[in-house]
Amino acid sequence: MEPYATADQVWAGGLIFCRIGALILTMPGIGESYVPPRIRLSLALVVSLVLWPVVAGALPPLPATLGLTVGWVLREVITGLMIGALLRIFMSALATAGEIVSLQTTLSFAQTANPLQAQPGSTLGAFLMLLGTVLIFATNTHHLFVAGLVGSYEVIAPAKPLVMSDFAAMAVKTVGDSFLLGVQLAAPVIVFALIFNLASGLVARVMPSFQVFFAAAPLSVILGLSVFALSLGVMGTVFIDRYRVLARVFAGGAGG
Repeated sequence: MEPYATADQVWAGGLIFCRIGALILTMPGIGESYVPPRIRLSLALVVSLVLWPVVAGALPPLPATLGLTVGWVLREVITGLMIGALLRIFMSALATAGEIVSLQTTLSFAQTANPLQAQPGSTLGAFLMLLGTVLIFATNTHHLFVAGLVGSYEVIAPAKPLVMSDFAAMAVKTVGDSFLLGVQLAAPVIVFALIFNLASGLVARVMPSFQVFFAAAPLSVILGLSVFALSLGVMGTVFIDRYRVLARVFAGGAGG
């Protein structure tokens, strides 16, 4: 390799590839299971070559022993997986909102294969997950991912120790925020279901002989989906705004 690149240059490029490759393999949209692994790794290689002149100065020199080399490689892979996991965890807000809407509209029994998750989920949850992925690319939020690749070398610099407690605290906070956001996104349907169920219960008490369930079930589905459709634009806007805030945490290092 010496006629083409020095050992230090190969080491720097390989170390960048470890972090970028792990991040792209877990990143929402690009890192999904339906994207061939060769495509994802090829993209990681291209991005690593592009970022090499930018972040090479922040990388450690070539270690003298094999143990240190393996340690640095594992550190960068873990860092990339941690960042990608945080970005993916927040996507579960849409799955939570979809499950809540399905429960409130009696459509939770309608299960379908979710291409963004490893298990089947409700049809509305799979729809919202796909909608969120489309919004990420339609609003150029994925540009923040690229900026975050550079900013991650300032937020989590290779020269600094890897503090797992900080990541654990941020992961717990991200899980809590995603669940809270999922409930907030489904709030219009929750309010509708509460009012509708109270009205149905009142009718059942006033008219005991009336078969409320047969009349209320189709109305619950039709009206619930109507409320869901009317609030879909607001749900997408709120989600993408909150997702941009999370992405800017890592992209802020590049902007600063």
